[in-house]
Amino acid sequence: MRERRLYRPRAVDTLYALAGREINYRPPVDDVPTSDEHWHVDSLRWPLAREPSGDPVQGGAWDIACRLVRDYQFAEPGILRALYRTDRPLLGRDMLLEGRFAGLRFDLGVRITFVVDTIQRSGGTESRAWGWAYRTLQGHLEQGQLAYEVLKDRRTGVVDFRISGYSRRAPIANPVVRAGFAAFGSRTQHRFYHASARRLQHLVQSELLGAPPLTAELLPGYGDIVIAPRLN
Repeated sequence: MRERRLYRPRAVDTLYALAGREINYRPPVDDVPTSDEHWHVDSLRWPLAREPSGDPVQGGAWDIACRLVRDYQFAEPGILRALYRTDRPLLGRDMLLEGRFAGLRFDLGVRITFVVDTIQRSGGTESRAWGWAYRTLQGHLEQGQLAYEVLKDRRTGVVDFRISGYSRRAPIANPVVRAGFAAFGSRTQHRFYHASARRLQHLVQSELLGAPPLTAELLPGYGDIVIAPRLN
């Protein structure tokens, strides 16, 4: 029954209620976290595929990866699944994440606060970048920001997936949950990063070889609400 939690009316009600919640922390100055504020900084860059140099190829690896990231289809479903509304723009979208660790399930609200769509230049390289970042809302077990970006090196044609962010534990009143999150939270988080990067790599390469695109799964009875990722 736990696998069906996100399909129930209560989950939909919780998703709608996120609109009334605020970000649960004060972002660091210029989004630069410091150790004295107990922020943990994470970053992972993962190769997905290669396409011809220059701008992204229509229907190529970069295009496919961007669509999967936009729709949250890359996430490792054994750790996180999400509900969100498709009748809202990406920027400002509220998402109800169901986090899974230590045999428990937790509802985690986040809001997309930034969309990346630019050319990035660093160290003589030029990359086409697209992605988005969310911040945690009141009631989340953590405080912080997480960004997902798809990058194409315009010289080499290499397409990468980058996960970056900063986080720290939010105040948790329940001592059992607090102890469990302290023991398993960081480990589960890093497992999620690597598993999601591998999943996105597999989905992109499978589609390039002719597999049908992974499409959004509408929540039965709630026309504009999607549950993601789709279990394939």
